[in-house]
Parts: sequence; structure tokens; C-alpha cells
Amino acid sequence: FFNGYSLFKKRRENWNGIEIIRIPIISRGNNVIRLALNYLSFLISGWFWKCFTKIKADRVFIFEVSPMTQALVGVWYANRRKIPCDIYVQDLWPENVEIITGIHNKTFLGIIGKMVNYIYINCQTIFATSPSFVKKIQERVFDNKDKVKYLPQYAEDFYKPSSLKSVLIPNDDRFKVVFTGNMGQAQGLEILPSTAKFLKEQGKSVIFVIVGDGRYKEQFLNDIALNKVEDMFLLLGHQPPENIPPILSACDVAFVSFMNNELFANTIPAKLQSYMACGMPIVAAAQGETARIIKEADCGICCCIGDSVELSNSIGTMMNSDRLFEMSANSIEYCKRHFDKEEILSFIDDCCHSNV
Repeated sequence: FFNGYSLFKKRRENWNGIEIIRIPIISRGNNVIRLALNYLSFLISGWFWKCFTKIKADRVFIFEVSPMTQALVGVWYANRRKIPCDIYVQDLWPENVEIITGIHNKTFLGIIGKMVNYIYINCQTIFATSPSFVKKIQERVFDNKDKVKYLPQYAEDFYKPSSLKSVLIPNDDRFKVVFTGNMGQAQGLEILPSTAKFLKEQGKSVIFVIVGDGRYKEQFLNDIALNKVEDMFLLLGHQPPENIPPILSACDVAFVSFMNNELFANTIPAKLQSYMACGMPIVAAAQGETARIIKEADCGICCCIGDSVELSNSIGTMMNSDRLFEMSANSIEYCKRHFDKEEILSFIDDCCHSNV
């Protein structure tokens, strides 16, 4: 829990005029048992909450990140009140469970699949973060495939080119490649230490700036040490979102990657919109939707997932390119055309109102 919060503390809070209600939940901890208790406690608390709450809402909007079980509480409440329910899908289940946990038991995945179908059936509108997600979800929706809509994520307003450069970044001549966000298995960051080794052998002056934290961090540090490239990495840990634009401004290109899997090929990572809104040229070890956007926007280079040699060559190309300024402008322009916040919010309103 964050400081000041716990299982019972700050169950209600008012933020910018918005009333927030937090149901009791066990924190995730650092093992599978605690993670399971975290998921289960939310469901149990949510079931009792929907039975006894006196809140009379007009509509339910579910922002679905893993675990998808959290969407059940919103569906239960909507069914009890007989009001419309919409969901914004950020992670596909059961695909995400199978990939991240390595569980391939058909019976177990089949149960999760039935839960997902139940959630989708009970939602009037299903928003998905990529066109590929839309197609995958439509395979599970039999009543009305048209209710599944593509809704890309947008970058918050403070993500924009910054005239300030973060003092956390060394002001030297090294070519700076920045990564921001969660450090997990899905991000495929294991490619960076070996890439750094190749660049070092080539005499390239590069530093990788890593902003964020996560379960993979300890292994990441071990990989850096194993490749003897400690001098090529700067780990800044978790930073407030408002600090990210000055950090990006102090770097030359932004990096995005995934583990090699079809699910992540279908994903558009939220960091991509943030990078583009800040006018960053992008180098990526990715395929699918991410590669498509970078190519359409002409804002960077995409290479094969897991290929350290190709990634080191791509970074070398970016170091010698005279198009970084042009790529920066292309990022901003594409973001304005396709990921505009006001247009996206208006689209949500239009879709929801048409399904009242």
C-alpha cells in the first residue's frame, strides 16, 4: 500500500471533486499466494459492496487492466441496478494469463474463458485499445459484434515537448536511449544488456536511461553485470509522471519493446502515445501494432524482437541519422491526428449515449 493507505485506511476520498470508494483488498505482496489473495479479496469485497451499497449510478464504466476478474464487480452492480455497463479492455484474457503465468491447462483456461464471455455479454459497449484487440474480442462476442469499438489510449495533457531537461540525466555527449514504464517479463528488456555489450564492442558511446520499476528489475541488474556494461545504464527508479517529459527531453530516442508473443504483437503500449506526444524519435524491438504505427508515422526504426545485433545496428543508425528532428515532428503530428484526447473522450460519449 502507498503511505497513508491500508486494508482499512482511506476507504473513501475526494479527489478533484470526484468521490472515490475503495473496497477492502489484500495487497499483492511478492508471491503467488498473496497475488491470489489480492484477486480473491477484491471479488469478495466487491460482491458484498454491490449487495449493500446505496449508490444509485446511471451507468458503469469499467477500466479493465489485469486481472480481468475485477470487471465482475462492475457487471454485478450494473445487473443489480439494471443499468448499462461498458468496459475498456487493456489486457486480453485468458491469453494474458496463459502467457504471463505459463499455465496451459485447458480446463483452467476454459473456466477463465467462460468468465470473460460472461463479462462481454453483459456489457453494452466494449472498447479495445488496438484494432487487433477488436478482432480477438469479436471472436468471443456472439450477440452483437458491432458493440466492440477501437478506442486508442491517449497521452495525458502534461505529455508534451519540454523546454526543460531533467538534471537527472548527465549532460554529456553520449547518445541517450530512454525507456519508461513497468519492468516486467512482458516488456522484453532482456535485450538491452546484450545490445549494450555489442555497442560497447563497437566503440559506440551510448547510455540507456531506465525509468520505472518492476519484478524483472533484479534480473535486469544481474544481466547488466553479467555483460559488464554497468557504465552504460542509468536506472532512475519510479518517477512521478510529470517528471517524464523533462527526462525524455534530455534523451535522444525512446525505446519500446515486448517479449516475442502474438498477444503483445496485438498490443499498443500506452508509453508509445506518451513518447509520441513528447516528440520522441522511437527505436523499437517490436512487431504487429507497434511496428505498424511507427512505420505509418515515420517516426523511428523497428527491429525484430530479441535480436540484439539488429537492435544495436538500429541504434547505430539513429546515432548517425540527420532525420531525428523530422522524426520528432512526425511523432507529434501522428499523435495529434490519431490519439487526440478530446476526440477520444467524445467518441466514448457518443458510443455510450447511442446504447442507452
